[in-house]
Amino acid sequence: KVLDASTLSFGTRVRWFAICFIAGVVCSILGTSLLWLPKGIKLFAVFYTLGNIAALASTCFLMGPLKQLKAMFEPKRLIATLVMLV
Repeated sequence: KVLDASTLSFGTRVRWFAICFIAGVVCSILGTSLLWLPKGIKLFAVFYTLGNIAALASTCFLMGPLKQLKAMFEPKRLIATLVMLV
């Protein structure tokens, strides 16, 4: 298991999950608010993408990256995963 091989404690995992998730939400909200500025579409794309990456990375701390990828590409989630990645 990935969790058994890691040296991170459960408390550390939860802490980094919260940090990454909050950073992801803040980046997404910031990107959405910058959308209305001149040339805001580029800023929106950058911050919204960073927000999504941070939010996805947050669950890696709880589940582990391999388990997360397996869950994302299950048949019932495949379409949603592909739409999000594209």
